[in-house]
Amino acid sequence: MAVTTPASIASSFAPEAVRRRLTQGKRDVAGVTFRTALQIALAIALVILGVLLVDVWADGSSVLLERFSGFMSGTLQSRPELAGIAQGLRGSFWIGVFVVVLAFPLGVGAALYLEEYAARSRLTRIIDINIRNLAGVPSVVYGILGFTIFVKSLGGVTGGRTVIAAGITLAILVLPVVIITSAEAIRAVPQGLREAGFGIGATRWEVTRDHVIPYAAPGILTGTVLSLARALGEAAPLILVGAVTGRLGDNPSLLDIGALDSRFTAMPNVITSWAGQPDPEFRQNTAAAIIVLMAVVLIANSAAILLRNHFEKKRG
Repeated sequence: MAVTTPASIASSFAPEAVRRRLTQGKRDVAGVTFRTALQIALAIALVILGVLLVDVWADGSSVLLERFSGFMSGTLQSRPELAGIAQGLRGSFWIGVFVVVLAFPLGVGAALYLEEYAARSRLTRIIDINIRNLAGVPSVVYGILGFTIFVKSLGGVTGGRTVIAAGITLAILVLPVVIITSAEAIRAVPQGLREAGFGIGATRWEVTRDHVIPYAAPGILTGTVLSLARALGEAAPLILVGAVTGRLGDNPSLLDIGALDSRFTAMPNVITSWAGQPDPEFRQNTAAAIIVLMAVVLIANSAAILLRNHFEKKRG
């Protein structure tokens, strides 16, 4: 009579043993084919991305290496050797501030309410469907919305064609994405974690604050930073709400709050404007501006990764 031990039971139900029993020793040809196709798609995507990065660096590296300081502090000019991106960086910076201040708290709060507090009813299902539909609306539609509401109707509050109107417009653009990604992260929190909190007498707010939010924080941060990256790369809505594609007279400092109600431009508009210039030196400026914008996005992503790892360690 064979002796059964916990180790032998565990080994008999090991993943590989279970797979052999389910497949009866047959090779999963379809699975291997699908996995190979995915690996090929990944390799092609990485090659295309690498070629684009090399091409952009080849065109823009000379500008960054030879006149980095002047390029970063310079203004929009007709002479490519003197043109810079200071005004575009300032506009993108304040647009990112508006997105962080408006879209992130509202989006995470809406997701928490829908997942933790709202009753499962037809109304909540309709709201959820409409939020997902709004996430797929083209950005130019949000630009028309921003022009109609924040430039025309509320021009006395926002100042009209200003970075305030642009920031609010892009915050609304990414708000559905923030809600969806946050809701998915909250939905992934194990139900047993909530029940354990309720079991020791915690209120719903205490369970949400001390258990649900910390557990879902890595997923929320990932989604919100992706939304910020999208907001920083949008050009069409900014053109509709008044972003300047030519020259700007003023060049206030980066943190000058008093200049929020003045005309503005942003990095995507600077890149679009320079890309249409026939001068080959503007092509180098365009590539250098793309590199700077990518660096800004990578810095934001790195900050989110650090925060995500911090919360994952706490969760572990």
